[in-house]
Amino acid sequence: MTGILAAIAVLGILIVVHEFGHFIVAKKSGVGILKFSVGFGPTLFGRTVGGTEYVISAIPLGGFVKMVGEDPDSEEPVDEAISFSHQDLWKRCMIVLAGPAFNLLFAFLAFSCVYFAYGMPLANPDAEIGHVQEGRPAAAAGFAAGDVITSVDGAPIASWVELSEAIRASDGRELAITATRDGASVTLRVTPEERDQKNLFGEVVGAKYYAIGVGPGTIHEDIGLVGSVGTGFERTLWWISTISTSVYKLVRGEIPAAEIGGPILIAQTAGSQAEQGGLESLVQFMAVISINLGILNLLPIPILDGGHLLFFLIEAVMRRPLDMRQREVAQQVGLVILIALMAFAFYNDIGRVLGSWG
Repeated sequence: MTGILAAIAVLGILIVVHEFGHFIVAKKSGVGILKFSVGFGPTLFGRTVGGTEYVISAIPLGGFVKMVGEDPDSEEPVDEAISFSHQDLWKRCMIVLAGPAFNLLFAFLAFSCVYFAYGMPLANPDAEIGHVQEGRPAAAAGFAAGDVITSVDGAPIASWVELSEAIRASDGRELAITATRDGASVTLRVTPEERDQKNLFGEVVGAKYYAIGVGPGTIHEDIGLVGSVGTGFERTLWWISTISTSVYKLVRGEIPAAEIGGPILIAQTAGSQAEQGGLESLVQFMAVISINLGILNLLPIPILDGGHLLFFLIEAVMRRPLDMRQREVAQQVGLVILIALMAFAFYNDIGRVLGSWG
């Protein structure tokens, strides 16, 4: 239940951010707004203010802004001064770009606020376990987050570096690891497993090594307002580059398609972040999803913002917009692609759930 509520909150906020980008830039450009909807389907709540209908709909997995004159082939008379399709090409591009841009801006602000409120998260140099990976040797041996490692096979351990070196040097033999837990000393036996050294994209980049499936704890360093803003900007750029590279590698087949996730994965991850990491982790997760949403919307697929920008590029080259029939065909193709991607994401999500049950 926590995961579902967290996912609704995450997606709801990010959808509002995205659509507000389109909305506010269209408003500032003099374009009339007929409807601003958060969600799809039946209207749960609605109110008309200044000629714009603001509604919250039943299905919180989307949203839209309906502008005056969006369809240039419509026979319904419109005021050209406030019509979207009658605006200069650069204005229409700015309105479409505003949605993804606001998602990236939200991520920057979210990262900056987290770093200012909590400090810069750094790996704890002490030999304290911050997390234990499920299904790995450490979990099977009974290690738990908060355990402070004091020795490996009788040799004293004072830092995370020393612990990592001792495990890597084991060559896969069983180790007797002593830790302090709740003020008491416990000794657990664990056999490290051989692992491939992979980068962030799952590609093998180095020689195999031995590990037991534990990670260090986290400490926070106060970096002040200026440092928080600077780090938030750097972190946003890093995620933009990383997600863009991931999409590129996914399209090229260098990353397995099984890595694609949908709403179920978002719900599971959001719930986990909310329960285990609290508000700090949940806000950072939202920032990453916001960047992901912004970048994916820029893909040149009709229906998405990137598809509209592609139409505008063609219009700039041809010096006229595509005719209605061409746009309809492109939109239908885009809809099929989008539905196929969503279905595949759901398929992967269900496979993960069934796999975890098994």
